[in-house]
Order: sequence, then C-alpha cells, then structure tokens
Amino acid sequence: MKRRAVVVCPGRGTYNKAELGSVGRHHAAKTEFLAKIDAYRRAQGQPTVSELDGAERFSPSAHTRGDNAAALIFASAYGDFLDIDREAFDVVAVTGNSMGWYIALACAGATSMLDGLHVVNTMGTLMHEHLIGGQLLYPVSDAEWRPDLALRTAVLAELARVDALPGCEAALSIDLGGLFALAGNDAGLAALEAALPPRPMPSGVRYPMRLPQHAAFHTALQAPVAQAGQAALPQELFAAPKIPLIDGRGHIWRPWESNAAALRDYTLGAQVTRPYDFARAIQTAVREFAPEVLIVPGPGTTLGGSIAQSLIAIGWHALEGREDFVELQRGEPLLLTMALDEQRAVTVNNG
Repeated sequence: MKRRAVVVCPGRGTYNKAELGSVGRHHAAKTEFLAKIDAYRRAQGQPTVSELDGAERFSPSAHTRGDNAAALIFASAYGDFLDIDREAFDVVAVTGNSMGWYIALACAGATSMLDGLHVVNTMGTLMHEHLIGGQLLYPVSDAEWRPDLALRTAVLAELARVDALPGCEAALSIDLGGLFALAGNDAGLAALEAALPPRPMPSGVRYPMRLPQHAAFHTALQAPVAQAGQAALPQELFAAPKIPLIDGRGHIWRPWESNAAALRDYTLGAQVTRPYDFARAIQTAVREFAPEVLIVPGPGTTLGGSIAQSLIAIGWHALEGREDFVELQRGEPLLLTMALDEQRAVTVNNG
C-alpha cells in the first residue's frame, strides 16, 4: 500500500563541500535530463551543472554564488524527485524552503522541468547580480528544539528597533521553526550582530551567523529583483499545479482552483519581497494532507532540524522535543532525507 508523502524542496545553502559530485553520483544515468540542463546553462553562457558538480575541488566562490547554486540545487532536487518510488509513495503535496519554492513549482507541474530551471536560474542569477544586503541566522528554540516564545518575541522586537535606526534596514527573512533567518543592509546586519546575545551550540556553531553570498532574501530590499524577474519571466511559463502546492505563507494552491496568473504574481512578487514562513508551510502540509512521511530531495541534510522544530511546535505525533523526534526516526521514519544513503534506499525504487 502506498504511503502518503509530502515533498519538501531544499533552498540555498544546501550544496556545499560534502555535496560536490552528488549530482553525477545519483543522476549520471539520466543522460537526457542532465544534457538538457547543461545545454540550457551553456546557452546562457554559464558553466554547466556537470562541470560544476564534476570539479576536482569545491570552490565556495563558484559553487555557492546564486547563479551557480540555483542550477546545482535544482538538478539535484528535481532529479531526486524523479527517483521517488511512485509504487511506494503517493505524493499528495509539494512545498519548499525559500529558493526551493521555484523547484516545488516544477515538481508540482506548475512549470515544465525546463521552464522551472529557467525560473530558478533567472532568479538565482538576478539575486547574484544585485546581491542586495545579506542574511544571518539566529536560533529561537531551546536545546530540545522547543519554541522559546519569549526569545522569538525579543528577537522580533530587536529587529524592529534596528530597522528604525538611521541608515539601518532589518527584517525577518525566513521563519525556519527553531531558527530565524534575519536580513538587512550592511548597517542593519552589523547592528543586529552587536545586539543579539551570542549563542554557541554544542555542534561548535556560533550564532548570530552571517551567511556568505546570501542577499536580503524575502524582504522589501529585493523589490528591484522582483521587478527584474517580472520583466524576464512571462506568464506562459506558469500553469495551475497538477499536485497541490504549499507556499511561503502556508497557502495551498490546489490544481482545480488555482489561477496561473495569481501564482506567477505571488512567485515573482510577495514571495520575493515578504518573509517566507517555512514553519507554517510544513505545519499546513501535515495538518491538511496528513502525510505518513515527509521526503526531502537532495542536496544536503540541513532541513531536517527545521522540519522537526516546526512539527514539535504544534505537537505533531505528540512530539514534545528533540528526543521524541530522534526516537520516532529510529522506527519507521517520519522524515526521509534523500541525501542520506540509508534513507535514500527507502525512497528510491532500486529494482
């Protein structure tokens, strides 16, 4: 019997040194798929995905810049989506984190594969060319991944205070459940880094943490990018989805009631310039579609904690903290991350 699945597409920051070579490793047999992606990139005068993924060494300046990262992540995530065993899983909805929204459009059939690549590559290139502002990460949960409501309130108040300072712009970019992505101009980010108490983690990561080559995504600072995207990407690229889509507000775009023009307007408008509520997207997905499993295509494994924290916040499956989620994963996992070999083996039909 098929298991109900929601697919969660990854965004920026998921193709790093550990992921170098992963597109070729997992998708080399999809020669037509990769050839189409490489031909598109070549026509844009950009290095191909095969060249980037097949590089001898990982180069942060090459692999994490928006125009290249967008294509690498699209190839990995869409290729993984094609690999999901449809005899074992019924994909009932698709969502994504930030840039993952563009990939979700293609997975859900709201764009073709090549049109989806064109959307994500165009927006990634525009983000890189403009590179307006930046992002930093700050945790707003406790050590057990439970939401710290007082801390969330305090950080949002600090954002408002900094945003009101002369020369400063600061805003919430993405709500990742137990982690905020905060964005702003250079002065705003510097003021936030000075004001937010340092929070070292057992992993050795210290917050606030500035993200390299990231712009002030999902804020009003990106209005020029939104305008450029609207000029570059015509309505003809977009259609009503074939699978329900959950956006960065938690809104559901259902196949039988979605307007393609409105979908484009959101994708190239509010989705670019307003905060992205990934936590709400995940919570809407489980509440409205009751999946038995959440599948995260590659590359990378960074979304697991955010998904878990988003579920803990609403007590999904009676989850009260990190240990509950870890214990749940030891049995029949609720979350399948395709970048992990043992979980990929469960997700893909290897016959």
